[in-house]
Amino acid sequence: MALYVQKFGGTSVGSVDRIKAVAEKVKGFRDQGHQVVVVVSAMSGETNRLTDMANALNEDPAPREMDMLLSTGEQVTISLLAMALQQIGVSATSHTGAQVGIHTDSAYTKARIQRIETDDLKADLEAGKVVVVAGFQGVDENGNITTLGRGGSDTTGVALAAALGADECQIYTDVDGVYTTDPRVCTKAQRLESITVEEMLELASLGSKVLQIRAVEFAGKYNVPLRVLSSFEDGPGTLIVADADQDEDSMEEPLISGIAFTKNEAKLTLLHTPDVPGVASRILGPIADANIEVDMIVQNVAPAGDYTDFTFTVAKGDYKATKKLIEETVIPDLGGGELRGDDNIAKVSLVGVGMRSHAGVASKMFRVLADENVNIRMVSTSEIKISVVIDEKHMELAVNALHKAFGLDKANIESE
Repeated sequence: MALYVQKFGGTSVGSVDRIKAVAEKVKGFRDQGHQVVVVVSAMSGETNRLTDMANALNEDPAPREMDMLLSTGEQVTISLLAMALQQIGVSATSHTGAQVGIHTDSAYTKARIQRIETDDLKADLEAGKVVVVAGFQGVDENGNITTLGRGGSDTTGVALAAALGADECQIYTDVDGVYTTDPRVCTKAQRLESITVEEMLELASLGSKVLQIRAVEFAGKYNVPLRVLSSFEDGPGTLIVADADQDEDSMEEPLISGIAFTKNEAKLTLLHTPDVPGVASRILGPIADANIEVDMIVQNVAPAGDYTDFTFTVAKGDYKATKKLIEETVIPDLGGGELRGDDNIAKVSLVGVGMRSHAGVASKMFRVLADENVNIRMVSTSEIKISVVIDEKHMELAVNALHKAFGLDKANIESE
C-alpha cells in the first residue's frame, strides 16, 4: 500500500462531469489499497470570475479581502469532489487549507507555507478516507485566510506530500507529461520518461508552463518524487527526480533534455556608456528599485577603455517602463548615452545535466543556428543551460532545427 498525493488543476475539475471523472480515477487508486490525498484548484475560470467581481466593486481591493474571496473557489471544488466520491462508494472528507493545518506567513496573495499539522489528516487516512484538500490557501498565525499566489495548488500538493512522507506527488494536468519542447511548436516533441529537478527548474524558469517553479523547488528541497500525468488519458507521465545518476544505463542518453523558449522578452542597449567601476549599478539600480526584473546582461569590452555598450533583457511587459526610466533617469545620471531597444525578440534555451561532463554543446548549437541563417543577439550560459536571444520571427525555425540536431525526436527519452 502506498500513499499518494494527487493534485488536479482547474481544467481537470472544470465541470461536474470532469469532477466525476476525477472521482473515478481516485477510486481506482483506493480500490488498489492505496491511501490518497487529493488537492484541487478552483474550477477553470472561477478565479477570474471572482477577480472581475472584486474589480467591479473596487479598483484596488484590499489583499486580505481578495484572499478571503479567492479561497472560496477551491472550497466549492473540494465539497463537490467529496460528494462525487461518496456517491460512488468512497469514504471521503473535504478540508480547507485552514482545516487541514496549512500555516503560512501573512503575506496576502503570495503567502509562504511555514508548517503543516498532519495529525487530523493522518487520522482520516488511517480511517480509510480519501482526504480532499483545497489547494492555493492556508491560514496565518492570526487565523486570517491567505493564498499562496501563482501555482499555489501545485505547491500545496508538494508540501502535503513532503509533510506526510508520501510515496509520490502526482500532478494531473491537461498534458500527459513533460515534453522535450512544446508540441505546438515542434510536432516531433517527445514525452520524457524522467527529468531531474534541476532541469525542470531551468525549463520552468525559461518558459515551460507545465509546473510552477515553487512546486519544483519544494520537491527538490524535501526530496519528493514528483510525477506529471494527464487527467484525461492513462499513461506513465514524466517522473521528476532529485538526482541525475539514478540509472547508470542512461549515461549515454542525449545530453539535452529539453528546449525552452519564450517570446516574452525585450532587449535594451545603452550605447556609449563610461567604462568605469559602478556604471552597471547606476544603470540597473533604478530598474531594480522599480521592481523590474532583469534577465540576461552583456557588457562589451571598450576598445580604448573609455566607453562601452551595455545590453540587457527584461520582460516584454516591462519594456516601455524600463525604456522611459533609462531615458529620464539613467542617461541624465550618466551624462549621456544612446538607448536602443527591441521587443521583437525571443529566447531559446537548451537544458540538460549532460552539459556538465560533455564539451561542444554550445558550439554545436551555434553551428546549427548558423546553418539556418539565424543570427544570435545575446548568449547566456550556466552549468546545465545555454540560452540565446534571436529575432522572434526565427524562433520556431530555431527550436525545430535544434530539436532535430540534438536527437530529441526519438520517443521516451530518459534524462541522464
